Formats: sequence, C-alpha cells, structure tokens
Amino acid sequence: MDYQARRDRLRKSLWKTGADALLVTNFTNVTYLTGFTGDDSYLLLGRRGEIILSDGRYATQLAEECPGLEVSIRHTGVGMLQAMVRAVRSARFARLAVEGDSITVMLRDRLADKLPKVALAATSGMVEKLRLVKDKDEIAEVRKAVWYAERAFGAVRATLGPGQTEKYLADELDYQMRRFGGRGSSFPAIVAVGERGALPHATPTDRTIGQGDFVLIDWGAAGRLYKSDLTRVLMTGRISPKLRRVYGVVLRAQTRAIAAVRPGRPADEVDAVARAVITDAGFGRRFDHGLGHGLGLEVHEAPRLAVNCPTPLKPGMIVTVEPGIYLPGWGGVRLEDDVLVTRGGHEVLTSVPKQFDEMIAG
Repeated sequence: MDYQARRDRLRKSLWKTGADALLVTNFTNVTYLTGFTGDDSYLLLGRRGEIILSDGRYATQLAEECPGLEVSIRHTGVGMLQAMVRAVRSARFARLAVEGDSITVMLRDRLADKLPKVALAATSGMVEKLRLVKDKDEIAEVRKAVWYAERAFGAVRATLGPGQTEKYLADELDYQMRRFGGRGSSFPAIVAVGERGALPHATPTDRTIGQGDFVLIDWGAAGRLYKSDLTRVLMTGRISPKLRRVYGVVLRAQTRAIAAVRPGRPADEVDAVARAVITDAGFGRRFDHGLGHGLGLEVHEAPRLAVNCPTPLKPGMIVTVEPGIYLPGWGGVRLEDDVLVTRGGHEVLTSVPKQFDEMIAG
C-alpha cells in the first residue's frame, strides 16, 4: 500500500489548517498512514516530513513494517510526553494540531504546559476523512476478510447441531476464520437463539440450538488489517408464519436499500429506503438502529447509514447494509451484507445465501 501517498494527502489538509504539524495519537490512524501494526506509538507529521515516536519493544517491527520512515525510539525511563516534547522542540514547530477525538484532555493539557510557546489546536476527523474512500489495495483486503468469514460460516453451518451452545458457535467461528487464514474475529461474534435474537448485541450464552426455532449469527473476520461484518439467520426448528413474515420484511428492506446504494446518494436516504419498508409493514418502532456503517481498518467507521447522516456516498466507500426487526419475547431478524460503492452503482462483496428457504438448517 502507498503509505507515502496517504501522508502526502494528509499534508495538504494540514496546510489548510495553518498548523505546522499534526500529532496523530489514534493507533488505527497511525496504521493507516504508516503500515505499522503495533500500538503505544504516535506519528508526528509535519509539512515536510514525519517521525514515529515509539519504544524499544517495537524497534525491529518498525524497521520491518515501515522501511525508510524516520523513527524515534524512547529509552527506558523516558515517557511518551517527554518524547513528544523533545520532537516538537527539535522541529521548531510553532503551531501543533492534535487529534481532538483521540488525545485525552490530560495529555493535551500536559503538552500545553510543557510547550508554552507552541499553539495547540484540536482537529477532528482529518485522517478519518481520508479513510472514507478505499483504494484498490484496501478493497482487496476487505474481500479477503469477507472470504475468511464466509468460509468459516460454511464450515460451522455444515456441522450445526442441537447440542451446540451459542458460545460454542461463536468460538467455532473464530477458530474457523483463523483456520482459513484470517487473524480471527473482527469483533466478538453475536450468536442468539430464539427470543435472545431481540437483543441486537446479544452476548453468547450456554443456550443451545434447538431451544429456539431460529438463531441469529452476526460475525466478521479480521484479515491482515481489514475487517468484514455479516449477519444471517438460520432456521433450526418450527417454521411459523410469523417467522416467514418478519424475515420477508427484513429481506425486502435490505434488498431495496442495497439497490439504492450509488455515488452521490446521501447516506441517510439509503437508510430511509429500508426504514420505509419496515415501517409500512408495521414494525417501524422495532427497527431502532442505523441501517449500516463504514467498514475498513475498523469494523465500525465512517460513513454511517443512519437518520440525519447526509454524507454523500462515493466510489470506494464500503458500507454494511443491515436492517433488523426485534420483537421482545419472540426474537429478532437481521440481515447484513458488505457493499462497495462503485462508479456505476454498487457491488455486494458478500455472497452467503439469504433467501428464506436457503436458511433452513439441516
């Protein structure tokens, strides 16, 4: 990946703020700008260069992952604050921008105290705006993460049995994603049997398959750096007319919302498409979260597909589309796919079957 090009784009944004440098304290943003996969390290990016501030644990890793990038390794007994102050003074920066969404109030105040002649200015979303649109290498990495997740789901579904618990399925998904080449789960998998599906973020328990007529599974794989995120509902017991109806409404809402994904479309308009289908079916109050979110280095990042989020979609954005209906005491249905915005419209990156009859287990 062309990390230098990313830093150069950020530098152009930095010029517009009037600051001499930006202190990047969000570890994910440091990874995006340098390729470094460790933590406890900051990036000080100036108008004409940059330096990573880290410690001895990562000296070899930084040399391997960030060849050619200037690195300052602080020694034992030297804190990060001291390292930052030394780097800013050495570069003679007069105006320093900091990531207001990441830096703590205490660290910002301590910096101001140690650098009384340096003007500090909080910024918001400078790097995140660059991360909104994925390049071809990032898209390829997300495709890999989708592949790991789909292969794992296939393996778990093939051995699905009535004695298996929610926790067993979550653990098995994580194992299978590692087995197929991923680093594991991109987030703790949600596995919810029967009425527990009414909890959008249910934590897996010892409840077993067979104690409900269906099971909701929300899972994703972590590739080398990038993530995937999917949700499916498997039918494991009696198929009632209510289950068919609720599932059909959610599938119709998702299908129409995905069809609405295209460049220039405001994100909240896509949300509104799905929300209208569910509301017209009488379940509007039971869909109480946003339609989706961006996907990349983090499993939840910008843009959001939600009410009052008018961000125009652009080619290269990757978003989830995941409408749901949650009925306390009965259960919930949610369907989720990962969708790439293309120049001509969109591409669904996920391919796990989702028609009702395809989701009958056994």
